[in-house]
Amino acid sequence: MSRSLQIGDVTVPGRVLAAPMTGITDLPFRLLAARLGAPYVATEMVASAELARGRPDVVRRAAVGAGLPLTVIQLVGADADKMAQGARMAQAAGADIIDLNFGCPAKEVTGAACGSALMRTPDQALRIIDAVVGAVTRPVTVKMRLGWDETSRNAPDIARGAQAAGVAAVTVHGRTRKQFYTGAADWSAVGEVKAAVSIPVIVNGDIVTAEDARAALAASGADALMLGRGVYGRPWLPAYLERALADGTALQEPGPEARLALVIEHLRASAAFYGLPLGLKMFRKHLGWYVEQAPWPADPLDRRRAKAELCRLDTVEAVGTALAALWTGVVSRPGHSPVDLSPQAGEAAVA
Repeated sequence: MSRSLQIGDVTVPGRVLAAPMTGITDLPFRLLAARLGAPYVATEMVASAELARGRPDVVRRAAVGAGLPLTVIQLVGADADKMAQGARMAQAAGADIIDLNFGCPAKEVTGAACGSALMRTPDQALRIIDAVVGAVTRPVTVKMRLGWDETSRNAPDIARGAQAAGVAAVTVHGRTRKQFYTGAADWSAVGEVKAAVSIPVIVNGDIVTAEDARAALAASGADALMLGRGVYGRPWLPAYLERALADGTALQEPGPEARLALVIEHLRASAAFYGLPLGLKMFRKHLGWYVEQAPWPADPLDRRRAKAELCRLDTVEAVGTALAALWTGVVSRPGHSPVDLSPQAGEAAVA
């Protein structure tokens, strides 16, 4: 597999991409994943209408920062004019790529005729694409599902229309909206989209291990892959999986010392970006995943108990000390450099 992916005039320096995820891929997460080597980490899903109105939390979701290999801003909406306005704002903010969300299955999104609901209204989806492509000079991509349900798996048709309108790449999650996240992603069905278009196709869904990645690429014939829930508690996964695919080796996971340092780096950055106490509150879901994904303690029940205790702590220092104690006392291990637990140490990460 080539080590780069061409999307319009943008060269993505890798083919293992991280999906846009609301509440997950905020700026602190994106900066950490990028520092670890992720070639592409999209913003959280940004509502174009609310972005245009300047709603603070939505503007924050589109935040950009130095240290990212490229900036990908994902927009969601049902109105073509508002999506075009949001795209112009994203381009002005420094977006290298503008991604359109036609795949989110959440009821509050589909209920507003957005996300994967647009798979039921392909004419409106294409009107949005036309408006956005015509409004900006940056490459526009689309992330979609296979269709709304099994009776309307129309991803190949929408992809063909998107390509004709000037879209530079499409990502396809191998499920219908009706499936949400049940069952298994159908990577071979993504191959039908690949056969329908000549622009890059990116396969998404249920990719967690190097074996998954190789199987998804083989079944779909896709040009690249996109990780979603697999990055929960594993911001290193895009970079580490990229290396495993390139070398033909098994995926290597960080040890306790490396994980502790990464968790604290992420927490400090969250505290600096949001301020306290909000930064700690926003981080707790990540903290829970870090504990769940670690193999220490060996007993999953002990990990669940530790997660509950950690998520009740109310300072950065307390979280770091408790994690160090949980993960075999790494901060006191001979030869280990102590981790700086002060929130102020994270300010440079989000400057």
